[in-house]
Amino acid sequence: MLIGELAERTGTSERLLRYYERVGLLHPDRRANGYRTYDEDAVDTVGRIRALLAAGLPTRVIRGILPCTAEDATVTACPGVLDALHAQLRTLDARSAEIAAHRAALVRTIAEARNA
Repeated sequence: MLIGELAERTGTSERLLRYYERVGLLHPDRRANGYRTYDEDAVDTVGRIRALLAAGLPTRVIRGILPCTAEDATVTACPGVLDALHAQLRTLDARSAEIAAHRAALVRTIAEARNA
């Protein structure tokens, strides 16, 4: 199938599909005229990519664990996958703590402004 059909079937823009290709998540074949062609598996692959993105994983992490995912985006324990997921969880925890600190500071600032 061509990129337009894949975009329609997955609800993903052609631009985003080209981005997935550029970062190594999709691997279409090329026709002699340069058009991208995708096999039926690409529909499931895009679904898994979207599910992993929704879980907060960046494309650089998805690239490493995508081969270890089932059709429903369940991740299996391939070598290095758990380490990558734990590293991403630590990153999210650090960002969450930073946001919580900023929130607390803003709450204090608002309280101080009310009392002034």
